[in-house]
Amino acid sequence: MAQAVIELTKKIISILMNNTIVVGCDIGGSHISTALINLVDKTLIESTFNRQTVNSHDAISAIISSWASCIRSSLAKGDLQKAAIGIAIPGPFNYEEGISLMKGQNKYEALYGVNVKQLLAKELEIESASIKFINDAASFLQGEMFAGAGTTFKKAVGLTLGTGLGSAFFLNGHAIDANLWSTPFRGGIAEDYLSGRWIKNTYCSRSGNTIDSVKAIGELVSTDTVATDVFREFGETLGEFIFDHLLPKNPEGLILGGNIAKAHALFLAHTQQLLHDRSAALPIAIADLGERAAIFGAADALKQCPQFS
Repeated sequence: MAQAVIELTKKIISILMNNTIVVGCDIGGSHISTALINLVDKTLIESTFNRQTVNSHDAISAIISSWASCIRSSLAKGDLQKAAIGIAIPGPFNYEEGISLMKGQNKYEALYGVNVKQLLAKELEIESASIKFINDAASFLQGEMFAGAGTTFKKAVGLTLGTGLGSAFFLNGHAIDANLWSTPFRGGIAEDYLSGRWIKNTYCSRSGNTIDSVKAIGELVSTDTVATDVFREFGETLGEFIFDHLLPKNPEGLILGGNIAKAHALFLAHTQQLLHDRSAALPIAIADLGERAAIFGAADALKQCPQFS
C-alpha cells in the first residue's frame, strides 16, 4: 500500500511539473506566434518567442506544417520536445473538436471541415488531447485576466477596438466569445460605430481629407478640430454602448484592447463622462499584454483540459 501511494505521488508530481510549462499560440490570417508560458509564475519565456508568416491560402499540408514548425521552434528554444499546446484562432471554428469552419473568410479555405487538431497532433507526434483551441477574442481577455490588466477582476468584459470590434465575457475563470460586434445599435450594428472604419470614414467625410489610418487621424487632434470631434464622438458612443449593453451584464470591469485602445487618451475621458452623466460607472482598464495577450490566454485555457484535472 505504501509503495502504491509513493508511485501515485510521483505520478502526480510528474504531471504537475510537465504542465508547468506549456506552449501558447496565436494564429491569425497571415501569421502564427508561439512561446512557452510558465503557468505557475505567469510569465512568457522571452527566449522562446517565435513569429512566422503563414500563407493562409496554401494547401492543408503546408498550413499544418507551417504551424508545427513555429511550435517546434519555441519548444526547441526551451529545450523541450513536447508540451501541452493552447491555440488562439479566429472563428468560425469548432473549438471543442478542433475542426475549422472558416469559409468565405479569405483565409484557411482549405481547412474547412478538416479536423486540424488531429492533423497537428500527428505532425507534432503528440496526443490530440494535449491540444486545446480557443476563440481569439476570448483568448485576449483570458490572457489579460490571467497575467495582465484584469487580474483584480473575477467577472469582466473585454473589447478589442480595431478594424472591427471583438468582444468576450469572463466568468468563473473562463472567457468566451461574446459576439457583440453584431449587436443592434443605432439602426445598424455595434461594429458600424465602434471600429477603425467608423473613425476613418467619419473623419474623411467631414474634413474632405483622405487619411487611411486611425493613428494618423489621432496625430491631428492637437491642430484639427474635426479629428478632435471625431474622437470625442467615438468616446461618447463607446459610453452609450457600455451603458446599454455591458452594464446590464454586471461586470466588475472592462478591459479595452486593440490598436484603437492605444489612443485611449483621445476618447476615454468622454466615455467616462457620459457614464457619469447617466449616474453610472464601470472600472475600465487598458490591456497591457499587447499582441501577446492571446498567447497567454491560449496557454491559460489549457487548465481546462482533462490532463490538468
